Amino acid sequence: MKRYDFLVVGAGIFGITAAIELRKRGHTVGVLNPDTIPHPLAASTDISKVVRMEYGADQEYMDMVEDCIGGWHAWNEQFGDRLYHEVGFLMLCRQPVSAGLNDFETASYKNLLLKGYQPEHLNAEALQRRFPVVNTDIYPEAFFNPKAGFAESGRVVQTLAGYAVQLGVTVHEGQTAISLEQSGGRVIAVNTREGNRFEAGHTVVCAGAYTPYLIPEIMANMRITGHPVFHLKPGKPELFQSPQFTVFTADISNSGWYGFPLHPREGVVKIANHGVGVELHPERDERIVTEQDTNQFRQFLRESFPVLANDPIVFTRRCLYNDTLDGHFWIDNHPGTGALTVAAGGSGHALKMAPVLGDMIATVAEGGTHKWSTRHRWRELGAYTKQVEAARFKVQ
Repeated sequence: MKRYDFLVVGAGIFGITAAIELRKRGHTVGVLNPDTIPHPLAASTDISKVVRMEYGADQEYMDMVEDCIGGWHAWNEQFGDRLYHEVGFLMLCRQPVSAGLNDFETASYKNLLLKGYQPEHLNAEALQRRFPVVNTDIYPEAFFNPKAGFAESGRVVQTLAGYAVQLGVTVHEGQTAISLEQSGGRVIAVNTREGNRFEAGHTVVCAGAYTPYLIPEIMANMRITGHPVFHLKPGKPELFQSPQFTVFTADISNSGWYGFPLHPREGVVKIANHGVGVELHPERDERIVTEQDTNQFRQFLRESFPVLANDPIVFTRRCLYNDTLDGHFWIDNHPGTGALTVAAGGSGHALKMAPVLGDMIATVAEGGTHKWSTRHRWRELGAYTKQVEAARFKVQ
């Protein structure tokens, strides 16, 4: 079995971008993935993920996504494919902005203005005119930023995997990492459930929800949570095509609901919940959307987009997040074990960061410091730790 300079465990968005960047830097790189790519159960395996700069008062994440949007356009050009769709981003507010209760939306709007962008502040009349399916009795105001959109996430991972192979990365599908073999305080190989052993000078674990099971010492700092996703077949699809409809959040920090315009390939409207979720084991527990989830979803539709309220749900999934307790990524070298880097903790917002993730992970794995890496270093979290993403619905 060939020995690699770097062996990447997991070919989701963390792993495949890291593999590409490490290979570009001249290293021999192998990738292990427990199924095909994209993995059918991976968080990044879906038809769409939001790409937005809006992060409330958090300017660092805003700056990261600003860099990424340039990267998304570059990938569209490089691959000759529209993987990223810049259709804009609409933040719907249940309360009048004057009430001062829309912290996430108003802080995002102000930060966009400070950076020279021109988001729009829409009253009910303007909102109804631009996006007629929105119930403005429920959402009297909104903010719209045209510099945002969505990426076709599953196709992104598939395209990047093909590119990695073109660069010379060796991809091993159907190889499930079950243990890290050590010698002299360093990881020297990865053993798989299928009975194979892969040697490496350095191992980068990008195993998503499985990461804390491979590296148990970080288990206390993470939660594995499942979140409902719905695909609807609209009876009036023309109402949900861009620009009549767009990527949106609906009072998200108090509800968790967000969604997308009509998908250009699948012909569905995807709506999901970015919230508390339910804790799940990545292998033992079923990832099902419950009747309660569906009832809550239907109630949301009746209030927010009445024209969708009775349209058929054609697909559901429970998207599995690898949540860090504070909601930040976990990208660092292991402080007690040599030749081991962990890159995980997507916390529901990794895909949008794809154009910078590989560079950050590769730089850290080589022993350097990336301009975004300090926040995501190895750290000790505890029960007192609060999740910090302003857009994430949390039980108060």
